[in-house]
Amino acid sequence: MRPADHREDFREILRLVRPGARVLDVGCGEGDLLALLESEKSVDGRGIEISAAGVSACLTRGLTVMQGDADRDLAEFPVKAFDYAILSQTLQAVREPRTVLANLLRLADRAIVSFPNFGHWRVRLALLATGRMPETAVLHDPWWSTPNIHLCTLRDFTALCADLDLRIESAAALTTGRPARAMNPLGALENWRAESALFLLSRNGAPRVEAGAEKADLFG
Repeated sequence: MRPADHREDFREILRLVRPGARVLDVGCGEGDLLALLESEKSVDGRGIEISAAGVSACLTRGLTVMQGDADRDLAEFPVKAFDYAILSQTLQAVREPRTVLANLLRLADRAIVSFPNFGHWRVRLALLATGRMPETAVLHDPWWSTPNIHLCTLRDFTALCADLDLRIESAAALTTGRPARAMNPLGALENWRAESALFLLSRNGAPRVEAGAEKADLFG
């Protein structure tokens, strides 16, 4: 894996997050993104990670992380406890994507979500040519061992956002080895072109609410 500061999705997240913001990284792994945000943007960062090994690695780095499951534990966070909730390359691995996405925009003013696009042309070509589940630079695990259980296309995701009445503030296409590229996610060609996608989301018509100090209690 490339260093955290060389990942295209991390660079785009760094661009989107304002300095000093309150950030929750959901599915933070070993804390690469959280550490980068704290170093580069001086954020007040927290993480939630299901893996005990990941939590241990984060704590070793001095990061504030709790062990938890995004499908179950996001509902325990208070409303508007954060400025940003980040779900980086994790949406496709949760059991209840709709519920998780709704919870992100309940506990934060904005959500940053990235995921592999199953409508990318390489995926379509692989399915057409081999008749088997594709393996690509982004979807690199065979079907029988992949953690991905809810793969989707750009069109699927934008339809879900519309159903949840979420505002797409910006969207970027990600291709391995290239900088993020701004895109119109409703454009028909982008569903073919984007290898992965990253969205900045907010709730339509929702006022910004300042969070209280109660969020700190969730991390002891």
